[in-house]
Amino acid sequence: MDVLAIVKKNRFFLKERFGVNKIGVFGSMVRGDAREESDVDLLVEFASTKRSFDNFMELSFFLEELFGKKVDLITTSGLDRYVRPYVESEVVWCEK
Repeated sequence: MDVLAIVKKNRFFLKERFGVNKIGVFGSMVRGDAREESDVDLLVEFASTKRSFDNFMELSFFLEELFGKKVDLITTSGLDRYVRPYVESEVVWCEK
């Protein structure tokens, strides 16, 4: 599954509907060691007007339906300081 291509295809909808400023893929999908049962790890940055728990959950549910897989969605502001260097070193941001 080409997660990045799917995200790119939907990036304008993600921005309009959920206020996504940036979204990137990391983890097994980027490293190339994903298995059929692997989840999709995504790092997201919301516009300041869209930072809410409800919006976060709606985006998470939307992405799980889009991919047909469990999604681990993490915000850039909620990224643990111990994990941050590892995630930032492998995240592939969805660019235009």
